[in-house]
Amino acid sequence: MPLPFLADNADNADHAGRDEHRPDTHAHTHSHARGRYAVDEPWQRPYRPGPCRVAGAAMLLVLASYLLIAALIDAAAGSTSGAGALLVAAVLVVAWALRSLRVGIWVSGRGLRRTGLFRTVTVEWRRVGRVRTAQQPVRWLALPRTVQGQALVIERVDGRELPALLTDHNADFLGRAESFDVAADAIEGWADALGGRR
Repeated sequence: MPLPFLADNADNADHAGRDEHRPDTHAHTHSHARGRYAVDEPWQRPYRPGPCRVAGAAMLLVLASYLLIAALIDAAAGSTSGAGALLVAAVLVVAWALRSLRVGIWVSGRGLRRTGLFRTVTVEWRRVGRVRTAQQPVRWLALPRTVQGQALVIERVDGRELPALLTDHNADFLGRAESFDVAADAIEGWADALGGRR
């Protein structure tokens, strides 16, 4: 079964990230970004989900399978209420696993989308003021523990910042600092080409 939320534009992101540092290709990068992310283009994530995120989702799906087996056993034993509760729990765990795979930064010609576990925020490009990386305390794998690391900071044109979601210590980039740099450079390039400050 195709899983579009696992799709990425990593190869193009890598190319765009490298072009951002070459002055002679700056104009080409802008036109490429505008052409690539037309208004009718689907939302794309410019990096692949990290192994920690995929492993976490896989563990949740394994848990869901156990819950479904337990629900089947309860139903065979005549405990319909117990089977129903286990079935609902399994559906919720599957939804959690699929949602966790969608967490991240998505882009299209319409704007920039920050997809969290419980909330999605979409900002039109004309309202995106600045996208930059910053050294700051970041959460380690979204846990309360914080460490010093890098985060992708997204500012609106009115000066407000979106809560940091893309960091070098999250489930996508833990132990993959180079991949974080490539993804951050690519998103910064798109914001520079399509954002409110041109």
